[in-house]
Amino acid sequence: MSRSTVIAMPTTDRVAAHAFYGAGLGLPTPGPLAHDGVPEPLQVELGEGCRLMLVPPGGFGWMTPGRTAAGPGTVECLLSLPVDAPADVDALVERARAAGAEVVAEPAEQSWGYCATVADPDGHLLQVIAEPAAWS
Repeated sequence: MSRSTVIAMPTTDRVAAHAFYGAGLGLPTPGPLAHDGVPEPLQVELGEGCRLMLVPPGGFGWMTPGRTAAGPGTVECLLSLPVDAPADVDALVERARAAGAEVVAEPAEQSWGYCATVADPDGHLLQVIAEPAAWS
């Protein structure tokens, strides 16, 4: 049986989230289009067997009854997007910046790899990283 890991996060603007992850970062967003021109459900393929699902607040509340979703600017998780080389980090950060991302941490070498952190339209953080083993 083939299973995928799905990470669900709330989004206040499906169209902006779709544009950011799809056209902005170049990640696949499969599925049939809804009335707003965005796949329903809005899922982003992060890698083999791993998807990010972006859910409007009302729908997110159905999945998390009795819990309040974190507001913009609150960090509850950090998604890491692995790439092959430092130049790929730089390129993806520039694509994200052009798509409206806030660059929270500019690309730099760290002890764990060459990385940068960007925020999507809802303020969720993504770390783009080339790990040393991948480029040494």
